[in-house]
Amino acid sequence: MVALPSGRGSEWGVVVRGFALIFFFGLAAHASEADALAISANIQAKHLPFGTVLDPIYASSTSNQIVGYTRCGDSALWTGAYLAAEAFRYNVTRSADALANVKAALAGLQGLVDVTGDNRLARCMVLASSPYAAGISSEEASNTVHQSPPWIWVDNTSRDEVVGAFFGLGAAFDLVDDAGVKSGISSLATLMLGFIAHHQWSPNDDISNTFLLRPEELQMLLQVQHHVNPADRIGGPLVDLPIDTAVSFDTLSISSYFKFNLDYMSFYNLIRLQDNSDNRGAYQIVRKYTASHQNAFFDIIDRSVNGSDDARDAEMQLSLDQWLERPRRDPYVDNSKTVPVCGTEACKPVPVPIRPPTDFLWQRDPFQLAGGGSGTIEGAGIDYILPYWMGRYYGVISGAVQSAAAPSDAVAPGSLASLFGTNLAVGTDQAKEQPLPTMLGGVSLSVTDSAGTVRKAPLLYVSPTQINFVVPDGTATGAAQFAVSTGSTTPTFIGTLASVDPTLFSVGGSVAAASAIMTQANDPKLQSPVTVFQCSASGCVAVPIELGVDTPIYLTLYGTGIRGRSALTNVAVTIAGVSVPVLYAGPTPNFIGLDQVNVPLVLSLRGSGLCSVVVSVDGQASNAVMIDIQ
Repeated sequence: MVALPSGRGSEWGVVVRGFALIFFFGLAAHASEADALAISANIQAKHLPFGTVLDPIYASSTSNQIVGYTRCGDSALWTGAYLAAEAFRYNVTRSADALANVKAALAGLQGLVDVTGDNRLARCMVLASSPYAAGISSEEASNTVHQSPPWIWVDNTSRDEVVGAFFGLGAAFDLVDDAGVKSGISSLATLMLGFIAHHQWSPNDDISNTFLLRPEELQMLLQVQHHVNPADRIGGPLVDLPIDTAVSFDTLSISSYFKFNLDYMSFYNLIRLQDNSDNRGAYQIVRKYTASHQNAFFDIIDRSVNGSDDARDAEMQLSLDQWLERPRRDPYVDNSKTVPVCGTEACKPVPVPIRPPTDFLWQRDPFQLAGGGSGTIEGAGIDYILPYWMGRYYGVISGAVQSAAAPSDAVAPGSLASLFGTNLAVGTDQAKEQPLPTMLGGVSLSVTDSAGTVRKAPLLYVSPTQINFVVPDGTATGAAQFAVSTGSTTPTFIGTLASVDPTLFSVGGSVAAASAIMTQANDPKLQSPVTVFQCSASGCVAVPIELGVDTPIYLTLYGTGIRGRSALTNVAVTIAGVSVPVLYAGPTPNFIGLDQVNVPLVLSLRGSGLCSVVVSVDGQASNAVMIDIQ
């Protein structure tokens, strides 16, 4: 056996010290809530010029000057999705800002009904005096533009727009405990469905666009309206098609992929409000066809319908992390020489970070190879905040206090942790050296444990939406309060302390933030570093590791929440499902809060390719990270 040092002061620690220093102070922690809050703020600032969701057009790909707006034709749909996102956020956080956004989105949808004069839903509405009105009118001319001073509004509303609006209305009614919001939803849903019921069950009085051809959508509309206004129930048509009629047709082809997004929106409210075997059977037709598509929104809808599933829920989290690597604008992308191609599409779902830009990622064909524009249109980001806040609501994504390495339900004493919120600091500051301060940027953080003991937390980083800190040693397990003091306010958050909470750091969303060394079998003291990953402007990838008989390789995984293990024998590591010996699991020398696990890459792993690594400590499994083994 190679006599590698396994603990503090090891030569192995010297090999990785430079990497760990960059990693410890320079690598951003998981920041899902901070990103969600930033996206919401940006939507309010740039994507609601007339009260409903539109996407800005910039003067150039590098300019921040807005010269127009686009995607007016789907404004009602995405305003409904935005309403749902902020409703989930409000239910999870009770944020006054989220409630204000809910009310604003609801008012926007109400405006789309009021502006038409007959309770039909407009696609969008624009102030006629706006400098953007001419461009929008030109773009939407085929849908017919009407004058309703001081507004213009776009007609020819499709079923899609109504489905999106009702998706938001149905979700918000049950998620938001505000009497005004509930009353507004009740009235609006009844007005909208009333028009449809008296106009050939069509959103624009066009029999070719009737909901009679989409029984799952029609039944969803009826169930939502009955739910939000049981005193004024609107009766359905005399004859209904079987509920699975349209979705069975949908799954004959992957073309017009947005139809599946509408299916999931419909079934979310339909099964929630009318859970029977027919509705579930129809849903399962869609789910079976799309389950392998690596779609975060579809995955979280499935969580609401079918409950927890570890593999699906992990995929959902990973897809959202990878979404953060995508450009916010729409540069042209062509992956035809990047991924394996089968005919005119990718053989497997294209990795989320490099899928072509679009308005709502989860409604686009995941096998599509090319698409985008000139980098001048900015997406709203509802495709992030909607599944994110749904993930928080359904317990797939952890809350305000979590491990700094990956989403988690608890944190451990001595571990690196992150706290997410709003107005946590007046600016941004970062600790420059160790020992870490307990006051940084005018902010301190006190942790009160289940025994009532209060301790100050060492701080690494503070910003208005995120604080990175070390959970104080000695903190008792159980529920704990985390109080942020800024001098003027002291917001308090609830978290959970566990003796261990193994989480592994990654780069690029899934690649292991790890290091490795190669030794010589005949002289273990001869050691050289092995590259495990590399990063560039296009992202981070795992670098293939070649295993040799005479050149043993040892891997170091970096994480946190591991040092509290009961014994080394109670730490297990699997790589590609293969158990490997654990040489060391504990603190990384000289870096507070950072832990490491040292393992050999056994020869039986040769040829594994891109494979997952999981660390289990006292029976608790970590998140999976990826390495590549030749």
